[in-house]
Amino acid sequence: MSYPNVPPVAPLLAASLAAMTFIPDADAQPDGFNYDEALVPAYALPDPLVSLAGKPITNAKAWQSHRRAEVLGLFEDHVFGRTPSADIDVQFELLEGDDQAYDGRATRKQVRMHFRANDHHVAADLLIYLPNDAKGPAPLFVGLNFNGNHTTTPDPAVPVNQNWMRATNRDGVIDHRSSEVARGTSAKRWAIEAAIARGYGVATMYCGDLDPDFDDGFQNGIHPLFYRDGQTQPDAHEWGTIGAWVWGLSRAMDYFETDATIDHEHVAVLGHSRLGKSSLWAGASDERIAIIISNNSGCGGAALARRRFGETVQRINTSFPHWFNDAHQAYNENEDALPVDQHMLIALMAPRPVYIASATEDVWADPRGEFLAGKHAEAVYALFGKTGLTVEDQPAPDTPIGDYIGYHLRTGKHDVTAYDWEQYLKFADRHFGR
Repeated sequence: MSYPNVPPVAPLLAASLAAMTFIPDADAQPDGFNYDEALVPAYALPDPLVSLAGKPITNAKAWQSHRRAEVLGLFEDHVFGRTPSADIDVQFELLEGDDQAYDGRATRKQVRMHFRANDHHVAADLLIYLPNDAKGPAPLFVGLNFNGNHTTTPDPAVPVNQNWMRATNRDGVIDHRSSEVARGTSAKRWAIEAAIARGYGVATMYCGDLDPDFDDGFQNGIHPLFYRDGQTQPDAHEWGTIGAWVWGLSRAMDYFETDATIDHEHVAVLGHSRLGKSSLWAGASDERIAIIISNNSGCGGAALARRRFGETVQRINTSFPHWFNDAHQAYNENEDALPVDQHMLIALMAPRPVYIASATEDVWADPRGEFLAGKHAEAVYALFGKTGLTVEDQPAPDTPIGDYIGYHLRTGKHDVTAYDWEQYLKFADRHFGR
C-alpha cells in the first residue's frame, strides 16, 4: 500500500509499531478502531506551501505575509472556530503572594482574572510559582490543568476549586465537585520543583474556569460574554470549548506582560491530551508564545487526521461535540475533504520551536501520526532556515530528537511524566539560551 507524501518506515521500526497493536491500554483504546499500521488508508496531504490560489510559497516573507493567515483562517473556519470580536472588560486581581513557597525556593502568586461583558462575569484563577534565585525576570512554563490548581501541587495555600469538574467519584471529585482529598493528585504531571530548580517559573489555571468541559450549548463559561443581541450560542464557524480555553491562555499572556518578575518573551505553553490540542491552537493563535509543547495530543492535536488511526474525527466530534466548531462535523468519516491536516497546525508555529511527544502504549493518539505531522511541517521551517526533526524515520522509544521541531516517543501510557518534563526543560534551555 502506498502512502503519498509520507516518508518510508524502516523495517525494524515498522515491526516495533506493529507490536504496539498488541499492548494498548484497553480502557484508553476502544474497540472498533484501527490500531494496525497496515490498515492505514492511502492519503495525500494538503501542501502548506501552495496558496489557495495555487501559487507556490517559496520564502519566509511569502509565508508570513500571506500563506500563514490563509492556513490559520482554514483552521478557524473548519476546525477550532473563530473567536468573535467583543468588548470584554479584563481585570487582574492579585489574591495573594508568598515568597516562602516550596521551603523558600519559590514565590507563589495567585492572580484572579476577571472577564465582564453583557452583564456576565467569569473569573479564572492563575497560579504562578517563580524561582527565588532568579537573576532577573524568570522564563515560564504555562498550561491549563484538568481538575483545579489545587490538584497540581500539595501546597495548602492553594484553595480547592469549587467549579464543576469533568472527573467524578475518583481522585477526590464527588458528583463533579472537588474536595481537599484532590489536593496534589496531579502534582506528578507538574514538575514544579524541577522547573524551579532549573530557573523556570510554572503557571497554571483550571480549564473549567474558562469553560466547563461538557456540552451544554455554551450557556456557561466565557462564551456568553461574546454573544450579540439575541444570540444564544456560537455560530457554525465560531469557536468551541478549545477556542475558549485558548482565549484564556492569551489573557494569561496579557498578565505576564504586566508582571516585571516574569520574562514574558520567554514563555512556553505546555498541554497534555485535549489540553495539548489547546496548547497547539494557542501557539498558532498567539505568536507571543515562544515555545509550544504538545504532550500526547492525538486527534485534533498533533496526529494526522487522514491516517484514521486510533481516534478519528467522527469519534472525537461525537464524544466531544463542544470542543470544535459546528463546521468540523462535516468531516466525520470525511477526513480527506479537510482543507488542512495537523502538519499545517504544526507549521503555524514556525519559526518558533515546537515539541511533540508521544507514548508507546497511547496508540489511541496515533504516535506515528504525531511524528509525521512534525515531519511534514519541516518544509515551512526550512523557509526560515530552521532545521526540524533532523531524522527521516520515527525514533526508537526514549530517544529524543529534533532541532526546532522536537519529538520523543516515551515508553508508557497516556500521561505526563518526569521523563517528558526533562525533555521539555532541556528543549527550553537550548532555545532560550540557558
